Amino acid sequence: MKLNDALIFEIDELVVIAEKLSRDASRSDSNLGPERIEELSAVASRGGQLIRRLYGQDSQYKHNLQKILDRPYFTSMHSNDFKHISELTGILKGVQHDIKSGLLSDLRRLLNAEIFADFLDMSEHLLNEGYKDAAAVILGAVIEDSLRKLADGNGVSTTTANGKNLTIDPLNVALAKKGVYGPLVQKQITTWANLRNDAAHAHFEKYDADQVKQMLLFVQKFCADYLQ
Repeated sequence: MKLNDALIFEIDELVVIAEKLSRDASRSDSNLGPERIEELSAVASRGGQLIRRLYGQDSQYKHNLQKILDRPYFTSMHSNDFKHISELTGILKGVQHDIKSGLLSDLRRLLNAEIFADFLDMSEHLLNEGYKDAAAVILGAVIEDSLRKLADGNGVSTTTANGKNLTIDPLNVALAKKGVYGPLVQKQITTWANLRNDAAHAHFEKYDADQVKQMLLFVQKFCADYLQ
Protein backbone atom coordinates (compact mmCIF):
# COMPACT_ATOMS: atom_id res chain seq x y z
CA MET A 1 0.00 0.00 0.00
CA LYS A 2 1.34 3.43 -0.98
CA LEU A 3 1.88 6.01 1.75
CA ASN A 4 -0.97 8.27 0.60
CA ASP A 5 -3.35 5.30 0.38
CA ALA A 6 -2.40 4.30 3.92
CA LEU A 7 -3.03 7.85 5.15
CA ILE A 8 -6.44 7.92 3.47
CA PHE A 9 -7.37 4.54 4.95
CA GLU A 10 -6.37 5.66 8.44
CA ILE A 11 -8.09 9.05 8.39
CA ASP A 12 -11.26 7.63 6.82
CA GLU A 13 -11.51 5.04 9.59
CA LEU A 14 -10.93 7.66 12.30
CA VAL A 15 -13.61 9.95 10.85
CA VAL A 16 -16.15 7.11 10.68
CA ILE A 17 -15.55 6.15 14.32
CA ALA A 18 -15.63 9.77 15.51
CA GLU A 19 -18.84 10.51 13.59
CA LYS A 20 -20.57 7.50 15.13
CA LEU A 21 -19.41 8.47 18.62
CA SER A 22 -20.72 12.00 18.15
CA ARG A 23 -24.03 10.80 16.74
CA ASP A 24 -24.57 8.19 19.44
CA ALA A 25 -23.61 10.59 22.23
CA SER A 26 -26.09 13.21 20.97
CA ARG A 27 -28.89 10.65 21.26
CA SER A 28 -27.95 9.11 24.60
CA ASP A 29 -29.62 10.16 27.86
CA SER A 30 -26.73 8.69 29.84
CA ASN A 31 -22.97 8.47 29.46
CA LEU A 32 -21.74 6.08 26.80
CA GLY A 33 -20.07 3.10 28.43
CA PRO A 34 -16.51 1.80 28.75
CA GLU A 35 -16.28 0.35 25.23
CA ARG A 36 -17.16 3.71 23.70
CA ILE A 37 -14.67 5.48 25.96
CA GLU A 38 -12.02 3.07 24.68
CA GLU A 39 -13.01 4.03 21.11
CA LEU A 40 -12.73 7.73 21.96
CA SER A 41 -9.31 7.28 23.55
CA ALA A 42 -8.07 5.31 20.54
CA VAL A 43 -9.39 7.89 18.06
CA ALA A 44 -7.84 10.78 19.98
CA SER A 45 -4.50 8.98 20.28
CA ARG A 46 -4.33 7.82 16.68
CA GLY A 47 -5.55 11.17 15.41
CA GLY A 48 -3.05 13.04 17.55
CA GLN A 49 -0.19 10.88 16.34
CA LEU A 50 -1.24 11.38 12.73
CA ILE A 51 -1.48 15.16 13.16
CA ARG A 52 1.96 15.35 14.77
CA ARG A 53 3.52 13.35 11.97
CA LEU A 54 1.85 15.31 9.19
CA TYR A 55 1.96 18.84 10.58
CA GLY A 56 4.50 18.89 13.40
CA GLN A 57 4.10 20.09 16.98
CA ASP A 58 2.91 23.64 16.34
CA SER A 59 0.01 23.32 13.89
CA GLN A 60 -3.49 24.72 14.35
CA TYR A 61 -4.82 21.17 14.27
CA LYS A 62 -2.51 20.24 17.14
CA HIS A 63 -3.60 23.27 19.20
CA ASN A 64 -7.29 22.60 18.57
CA LEU A 65 -6.94 18.94 19.49
CA GLN A 66 -5.06 19.78 22.68
CA LYS A 67 -7.86 22.11 23.80
CA ILE A 68 -10.32 19.24 23.51
CA LEU A 69 -8.04 16.81 25.32
CA ASP A 70 -7.48 19.30 28.14
CA ARG A 71 -11.16 19.88 28.88
CA PRO A 72 -12.60 18.48 32.13
CA TYR A 73 -14.45 15.19 31.73
CA PHE A 74 -13.11 14.50 28.25
CA THR A 75 -14.62 11.01 28.29
CA SER A 76 -18.10 12.29 29.13
CA MET A 77 -20.41 11.53 26.19
CA HIS A 78 -24.19 12.03 26.35
CA SER A 79 -26.90 14.26 24.87
CA ASN A 80 -26.00 17.20 27.13
CA ASP A 81 -22.26 16.84 26.66
CA PHE A 82 -21.10 15.85 23.19
CA LYS A 83 -19.83 19.10 21.67
CA HIS A 84 -16.21 18.10 22.23
CA ILE A 85 -16.77 14.86 20.31
CA SER A 86 -18.22 16.83 17.39
CA GLU A 87 -15.23 19.18 17.53
CA LEU A 88 -12.85 16.21 17.46
CA THR A 89 -14.71 14.89 14.43
CA GLY A 90 -14.36 18.27 12.74
CA ILE A 91 -10.60 18.30 13.29
CA LEU A 92 -10.27 14.85 11.77
CA LYS A 93 -12.43 15.88 8.81
CA GLY A 94 -10.11 18.85 8.28
CA VAL A 95 -7.11 16.53 8.09
CA GLN A 96 -9.10 14.23 5.80
CA HIS A 97 -9.77 17.14 3.45
CA ASP A 98 -6.10 18.16 3.40
CA ILE A 99 -4.99 14.64 2.50
CA LYS A 100 -7.62 13.95 -0.17
CA SER A 101 -7.48 17.38 -1.81
CA GLY A 102 -3.70 17.31 -2.16
CA LEU A 103 -3.37 20.38 0.07
CA LEU A 104 -1.00 18.53 2.38
CA SER A 105 1.36 17.93 -0.55
CA ASP A 106 1.18 21.63 -1.39
CA LEU A 107 2.01 22.55 2.21
CA ARG A 108 4.97 20.20 2.18
CA ARG A 109 6.24 21.72 -1.06
CA LEU A 110 6.02 25.18 0.50
CA LEU A 111 7.89 23.96 3.58
CA ASN A 112 10.54 22.33 1.41
CA ALA A 113 10.89 25.57 -0.54
CA GLU A 114 11.42 27.49 2.71
CA ILE A 115 14.00 24.98 3.92
CA PHE A 116 15.87 25.08 0.61
CA ALA A 117 15.78 28.90 0.64
CA ASP A 118 17.41 28.86 4.09
CA PHE A 119 20.20 26.57 2.87
CA LEU A 120 20.72 28.61 -0.26
CA ASP A 121 20.94 31.79 1.81
CA MET A 122 23.45 30.06 4.07
CA SER A 123 25.51 28.96 1.06
CA GLU A 124 25.50 32.47 -0.38
CA HIS A 125 26.59 33.94 2.96
CA LEU A 126 29.44 31.42 3.30
CA LEU A 127 30.55 32.12 -0.25
CA ASN A 128 30.55 35.87 0.32
CA GLU A 129 32.60 35.36 3.48
CA GLY A 130 35.22 33.36 1.59
CA TYR A 131 34.16 29.84 2.62
CA LYS A 132 33.73 28.38 -0.85
CA ASP A 133 34.28 24.80 0.26
CA ALA A 134 31.56 24.75 2.90
CA ALA A 135 29.21 26.47 0.46
CA ALA A 136 29.91 23.80 -2.17
CA VAL A 137 29.16 20.97 0.25
CA ILE A 138 25.83 22.52 1.30
CA LEU A 139 24.82 23.18 -2.30
CA GLY A 140 25.60 19.58 -3.17
CA ALA A 141 23.36 18.41 -0.35
CA VAL A 142 20.55 20.64 -1.65
CA ILE A 143 20.94 19.14 -5.14
CA GLU A 144 20.81 15.60 -3.80
CA ASP A 145 17.77 16.25 -1.63
CA SER A 146 16.05 18.06 -4.51
CA LEU A 147 16.58 15.09 -6.81
CA ARG A 148 15.24 12.75 -4.15
CA LYS A 149 12.07 14.82 -3.79
CA LEU A 150 11.65 15.02 -7.55
CA ALA A 151 12.02 11.26 -7.75
CA ASP A 152 9.40 10.72 -5.05
CA GLY A 153 6.99 12.96 -6.93
CA ASN A 154 7.56 11.28 -10.29
CA GLY A 155 7.46 7.61 -9.43
CA VAL A 156 11.23 7.13 -9.59
CA SER A 157 12.81 4.85 -7.00
CA THR A 158 15.24 6.53 -4.61
CA THR A 159 16.80 3.30 -3.31
CA THR A 160 18.70 0.34 -4.70
CA ALA A 161 17.39 -3.23 -4.68
CA ASN A 162 18.95 -3.79 -1.26
CA GLY A 163 17.45 -0.62 0.19
CA LYS A 164 20.42 1.76 0.02
CA ASN A 165 19.72 5.39 -0.90
CA LEU A 166 20.69 6.33 -4.44
CA THR A 167 23.25 9.11 -4.81
CA ILE A 168 23.12 12.08 -7.17
CA ASP A 169 24.43 10.33 -10.29
CA PRO A 170 21.91 7.46 -10.51
CA LEU A 171 19.05 9.74 -9.46
CA ASN A 172 20.10 12.22 -12.14
CA VAL A 173 20.18 9.51 -14.82
CA ALA A 174 16.81 8.09 -13.77
CA LEU A 175 15.08 11.49 -13.69
CA ALA A 176 16.43 12.48 -17.10
CA LYS A 177 15.39 9.11 -18.53
CA LYS A 178 11.91 9.67 -17.08
CA GLY A 179 11.76 13.02 -18.89
CA VAL A 180 11.53 15.14 -15.76
CA TYR A 181 14.21 17.37 -17.27
CA GLY A 182 16.38 17.33 -20.38
CA PRO A 183 19.97 16.29 -21.12
CA LEU A 184 21.34 19.83 -20.64
CA VAL A 185 20.11 19.97 -17.04
CA GLN A 186 21.35 16.42 -16.51
CA LYS A 187 24.83 17.44 -17.71
CA GLN A 188 24.84 20.52 -15.46
CA ILE A 189 23.88 18.43 -12.43
CA THR A 190 26.71 16.01 -13.20
CA THR A 191 29.15 18.91 -13.32
CA TRP A 192 28.05 20.33 -9.97
CA ALA A 193 27.91 16.87 -8.39
CA ASN A 194 31.57 16.41 -9.33
CA LEU A 195 32.42 19.75 -7.75
CA ARG A 196 30.57 18.75 -4.58
CA ASN A 197 32.54 15.51 -4.47
CA ASP A 198 35.80 17.42 -4.82
CA ALA A 199 34.77 19.65 -1.89
CA ALA A 200 33.70 16.70 0.23
CA HIS A 201 37.03 14.92 -0.39
CA ALA A 202 39.16 18.00 0.28
CA HIS A 203 40.23 18.47 -3.34
CA PHE A 204 39.83 22.20 -2.86
CA GLU A 205 42.36 23.14 -5.52
CA LYS A 206 40.20 21.67 -8.30
CA TYR A 207 37.68 24.51 -8.25
CA ASP A 208 37.44 28.18 -7.33
CA ALA A 209 34.94 30.56 -5.76
CA ASP A 210 33.60 31.69 -9.15
CA GLN A 211 32.62 28.10 -9.98
CA VAL A 212 30.84 27.74 -6.65
CA LYS A 213 28.98 30.98 -7.42
CA GLN A 214 27.86 29.49 -10.73
CA MET A 215 26.79 26.38 -8.83
CA LEU A 216 24.71 28.53 -6.47
CA LEU A 217 22.98 30.26 -9.39
CA PHE A 218 22.18 26.90 -10.96
CA VAL A 219 20.75 25.44 -7.75
CA GLN A 220 18.62 28.53 -7.17
CA LYS A 221 17.14 28.28 -10.67
CA PHE A 222 16.75 24.51 -10.47
CA CYS A 223 14.78 24.70 -7.23
CA ALA A 224 12.62 27.51 -8.63
CA ASP A 225 11.90 25.58 -11.84
CA TYR A 226 11.28 22.10 -10.45
CA LEU A 227 10.30 22.34 -6.78
CA GLN A 228 7.71 25.12 -6.76
